[in-house]
Amino acid sequence: MDFKTVEQYIRNLDYKIVHKSEESGVFVIENSLDGIHNLIVGIAPPVIIFEQYLFTITTDSMEMFKSLLMKNRDMIHGAFAITEDGKKVIFRYTLQIHNLDFNEFEAAINSLSLLISEYYQQLIQFSKL
Repeated sequence: MDFKTVEQYIRNLDYKIVHKSEESGVFVIENSLDGIHNLIVGIAPPVIIFEQYLFTITTDSMEMFKSLLMKNRDMIHGAFAITEDGKKVIFRYTLQIHNLDFNEFEAAINSLSLLISEYYQQLIQFSKL
């Protein structure tokens, strides 16, 4: 799978490419209708990584962390994660890139879109803690 194929997948989904760097293998994409803003798609063979910033942690809350972990169990693909500095919650989805087809690529993005549509009120509340 190469950079141009991933770019074509993004265009086929009618997502806007906000930034791209073939050198680093990174796209930043968005689609307001799906609630996706600044989704990072990184090609890092042997995987492709999707990361979406959700909110900044302003207060450590056991209830919030517990809720996020419980929601991880409900998700079929992808998961909530915390950045290395412990300050941001992101959604992260990783796939093997070798045999990645358009349907798998689309499913990864749809998983994030569905999560946001179902869980947005809770995410908003967490962002206010």
